[in-house]
Amino acid sequence: MNEIERARRYTWHVLISGIAATWVVIVVDFGARLDAGLLNWWRTVPALAAAAAFTWLCPRIIRELMDRRYPTRLVVVAAVLACAAALLGGPDLTSWGFILVAWLSIATLNITRLASLLIAAGTWLFGVAAATATWRDGLFTVGLDLAFDEVLFVNALMYGVLCAIVPPSNRLWVWTWMLTEEAHKGREAHTKLALAEERLRFARDLHDLVGHQLSAIAVKTELAVRLSDVDGDAAKAEMSEVNALTRKALKELRQAVRGYRELDLAAEVNSVKGVLEAAGVRCEVRLPYRDLPPGVAPVFAYAVREAVTNVLKHSTATFCEISIRFTEQEAELVVRNDGVARRQAVDLGSGLAGMGERLAAVGGEMRATPTADGQFLLVAVVSLPLTG
Repeated sequence: MNEIERARRYTWHVLISGIAATWVVIVVDFGARLDAGLLNWWRTVPALAAAAAFTWLCPRIIRELMDRRYPTRLVVVAAVLACAAALLGGPDLTSWGFILVAWLSIATLNITRLASLLIAAGTWLFGVAAATATWRDGLFTVGLDLAFDEVLFVNALMYGVLCAIVPPSNRLWVWTWMLTEEAHKGREAHTKLALAEERLRFARDLHDLVGHQLSAIAVKTELAVRLSDVDGDAAKAEMSEVNALTRKALKELRQAVRGYRELDLAAEVNSVKGVLEAAGVRCEVRLPYRDLPPGVAPVFAYAVREAVTNVLKHSTATFCEISIRFTEQEAELVVRNDGVARRQAVDLGSGLAGMGERLAAVGGEMRATPTADGQFLLVAVVSLPLTG
């Protein structure tokens, strides 16, 4: 499960927790009324039906909200069900009234702050009025010996505290989730843009280099053909120049390809993550928000590729973690998987050996060893700033 899926899951749990808390309160209230002989089945059964329908509807509303939509009709239907359950079961907050707070916790998401305040105020007024009006009906599980003004004060205070705290708390969670989603999309867009720009740069360089050299070779070759019958020495000189141009073009082409083959770290991490997940290996990635120093990023990109190749070839991993961190003193890459094979401990292969050489070229070092808990750990460290 990647970061964005984990953030969505956590946000979902927070938003659904209000409904779970409502049922806890309902079950406790049900038991208290049953023990006290105050249970009214004519009210309780339809209240349970309304609460069950409300519970069935809430996950649909939350899904819509997390997809940045506001399902007005579903929210209104949920409000009707919540009010019905509260009025039938008893709107005290120690009883069925908590369902109003559960509705409020999701109804104030993805709307303006003013609309959120108005809905919270309306919920507070409805809850206080309903609880006060039904006080004499014996629908409370506690507080039956309180005076009327005391009942009014207690309910106003309890509803006020929850109506003031719950909406901004859930709005903060959803705002954080949206920021996480946007950051994730921004990282993906940055990677795609970098790849597109690199392809365009390579295509432009290749056209400039090969196009110019091939045009010159074509002209001189044509000239050499014409001179071959009338001036052999001149034709030979032209072909010598063609040979020189060909070697120069080949050299420049190799230089261009060498520059193009410098791996982009973010793109490489995304690529190996896709390969791992396609192979059924759950992959978690933790990258720094800042870019690594230019000399370190390509080396770490190669290291990530070789490490993941090692995971796929020599292990039976179901999980792989790739994390990169760096400070002013050093940069560190850690690749961990949970399917170490015994031969990994002694046969690291030429790929990892080549990785060690690349790291050594920039003043870094690598260690790759199995751990006591059956995992395989690869750590690459490069001291900063680079001196070479």
